[in-house]
Amino acid sequence: MRTFVIATVFLFAAALPVRSQLTNTDCLSCHDNKELTKDAGGGKTVSVSVDPKKFAASVHGPLDCTNCHADVKAYPHDPAPKAVDCASCHPDSVAAWDTSLHAKAVKSGVARGAKCADCHGPAHEVLPSSDPKSKTAHGAIPATCSACHGQKFVMAKAGLSNQSPISYETSVHGRAVANGSAKAAVCTDCHDHHAVRPANDPLSGIFKFNVARTCGKCHATTAAHYAESIHGKALARGNWNAPVCTDCHGIHTISRAGDAVNGPRSSCERCHAQVRLSKEFGVPGTRVATYESSYHGLARQMGSTTAADCASCHTAHDVLPSSDPRSAINPKNLQKTCGKCHQGAQINFTHGKIHRVDGDVSDTPSRIVTWIKRIYIVLILLTIGFMLLHNALVWWKKAVAARKGRGPTVERMNLNQRIQHMVMGTSFVILVISGFALAWPNSYFAALFGPSEQLRRMVHRVAAVIMIAIGLYHLAYMVFTREGRKGLRDFWLRFSDAGDVIGVFLYYLGFSKKKPQFGRFSYAEKIEYWAGMWGTIVMALTGLMIWYSVAVATWIPRWWIDVATTVHFYEAILATLAILVWHFYHVIFDPDVYPMNWAWFDGKMSEEQFKEEHPKAVESAETQTTTSVEGKK
Repeated sequence: MRTFVIATVFLFAAALPVRSQLTNTDCLSCHDNKELTKDAGGGKTVSVSVDPKKFAASVHGPLDCTNCHADVKAYPHDPAPKAVDCASCHPDSVAAWDTSLHAKAVKSGVARGAKCADCHGPAHEVLPSSDPKSKTAHGAIPATCSACHGQKFVMAKAGLSNQSPISYETSVHGRAVANGSAKAAVCTDCHDHHAVRPANDPLSGIFKFNVARTCGKCHATTAAHYAESIHGKALARGNWNAPVCTDCHGIHTISRAGDAVNGPRSSCERCHAQVRLSKEFGVPGTRVATYESSYHGLARQMGSTTAADCASCHTAHDVLPSSDPRSAINPKNLQKTCGKCHQGAQINFTHGKIHRVDGDVSDTPSRIVTWIKRIYIVLILLTIGFMLLHNALVWWKKAVAARKGRGPTVERMNLNQRIQHMVMGTSFVILVISGFALAWPNSYFAALFGPSEQLRRMVHRVAAVIMIAIGLYHLAYMVFTREGRKGLRDFWLRFSDAGDVIGVFLYYLGFSKKKPQFGRFSYAEKIEYWAGMWGTIVMALTGLMIWYSVAVATWIPRWWIDVATTVHFYEAILATLAILVWHFYHVIFDPDVYPMNWAWFDGKMSEEQFKEEHPKAVESAETQTTTSVEGKK
């Protein structure tokens, strides 16, 4: 049917007389046919149909077809007319496009670059930008640009990310445009309409030294303030480190000023916490740290939205040195600046440093504060040191006295077992301290080792080797010795242990008058033993994977090292807390053993306590003794 219609149209056209003066009516007599196509080569066809209504409504509607298709003199026309060059009417726009990234992409053939029709739509349907339905209408531009820039694979070919449109949508500009604003910036306001250039091009609107001028097209007053500020003057001198609008507000993800996390008021530390500023430009590098340790900084960290931040005192855009009479932090202006929050503040309220550095002795108030701090540190060390020494002496004497007065004893750990316990416990403590020093290099753990990361690592690995060695020895001891095998049988978890757990809760909550009866080892000791065995194996395996990560990664993907690191770190936290909360309670803080269970030292506990805590073990021993005596008889 399609072929028949096309053939009919051409036959009809061929029957018409050849004319040299063509009108749009003449052209549309054929091209208004929706089935009309032409061969595009490569076995493909393209439509050459023109919708008369859409064409009439377009910006090209008032023109004759031959204004653009100048090589068409008559119809039917053969050969087909050449492609229209937009430069014939729009030379400036095409010339600007020729210098753009889009043109370079088209010419290189590496990536897809936008051409006229990609942004303006088909030539016969181009609507004016004032028309809300136009692809280049102010509110439609983000969607027009996103048609390409939002596609992952299209942008990947150009070596770019498709994140920009998404970021823009969530920005203050994007939300304003979505709500119908005709003034909020869209892509072309910053990147230009046709001459879209890279950020490193001095002619680009987003070139660092042009950003303030670009933003100033909409924010003229702010741009003027910025130009007079420390930052603006530094930029004018050619300082690449000077911040511009996008350094504080973001490029596409421009957040509202009150956004404490992503807003511009949270961006000062990106520069002012860097050592580079203090070394190269003499800008104090302690400003962020001293602010964060102040009341204002601490309140902000706790979620306050009213406590002063950097911009509250220094202002946001017209940041001036304190020596400038116009500056908000000039001594003559401080009363007014502080009074914005502290109503009624008098001149004396401003006499004091906001950014106070520890150890500062540059003036009398700072010297007084510094010396008071030093005196108190000495006083605290002497006072608390005396208290610790006094209480440690008393505690030790009472612990020794309690040990001597415990009466008959029962052996709980022989010398071999006590040595294993001491070696394991010592290596564990060293591993905890050195491991946390490696994980938190700015903590008190790290301070014990000084500034040497290598020392921390070496101590940690030596302790790890000792723990692995004692672990292997313990495994052999438990398997190949009579004492060890008996210990394994007594440590073995049984179903009755679950009942004991429930029984303990019922007894101590007052729901049962019967106290659970334990054998040689209670469920608490069994859980702790097997948890220790499991933890040692896990920490040893993951630790070795981290230690020999390069070798391990020849056999398995490197991300397994990340898994091992995560397991190693959190298993260490779990083990440390378990020792502090579970083990230390049973051997120190349990009222029945306080101030200490001496079994770790001499392997013994009182016979009375043993009968109280392990009655089934006593019954079992008495039964075995009776059986042995009867056997001898």
